[in-house]
Amino acid sequence: MTIVDLGPLDNAFTQGGNRLCFSDPRDAGRCIKVLRPDRLPAIKRAKYRFPRNLKPLHYFDDNWQELRIYQQIERLVGEAAFQLIPRCFGMVDTNHGPGLVSEMITDSDGRVSLSLKQCVWQQGREPKLMAAVHAFIKRWGELGMPSRNLLLHNIVVQQQTDDRLRLVVIDGLGWPDLLPLANWLPSLARAKAQRKAERLLAAIDNLINNQKTGKSWGYHGWLEDDQRQLSKASARQSEN
Repeated sequence: MTIVDLGPLDNAFTQGGNRLCFSDPRDAGRCIKVLRPDRLPAIKRAKYRFPRNLKPLHYFDDNWQELRIYQQIERLVGEAAFQLIPRCFGMVDTNHGPGLVSEMITDSDGRVSLSLKQCVWQQGREPKLMAAVHAFIKRWGELGMPSRNLLLHNIVVQQQTDDRLRLVVIDGLGWPDLLPLANWLPSLARAKAQRKAERLLAAIDNLINNQKTGKSWGYHGWLEDDQRQLSKASARQSEN
């Protein structure tokens, strides 16, 4: 069995609430998400009471859940979905446990794309950025893309070669409903997806207002320049 060596945990170029994200040392066009040591399924399950604590461990595994959702989206939405989300390439074994491999979203200069949250914080309602946001909202609704509430730090803004901007959702996919009727009713899926996407406009307004009133940035979604340089991340991995 081949194990992908990601080096030490601090080689991760970014982290979320449950996972660490590494550049795939085998392919710079891909990333590998692994579970944070403090957010393993057994630890997460232990925090719940009966009857939720009786669920199998994979229900508390973000990688397993995301892989299942990607397979579902590919079946229900098809190829068009990958205009708005990264491609997923399945699971691999790593030195930090099972990892989910997906497309690395980078700008035309090869650097990791910034989150929509960071772009708004730095640029405000810049016209080209807002045009991309409105185009994203329209397309998300047309395709009936399943998601939880869309968060600004879970969307990245890809600067493409032709100077266009592409918004890509990198986390938070899948209907949260106990019985997701939208999986079987396309018209319901489109309506739900449209409502969720339109809430991004209020989230942008709220973020800008926070900045104007001196409130904090928050916790997730910020990348420093050195974190965006995949060549440096790969070099660190090869040294370990």
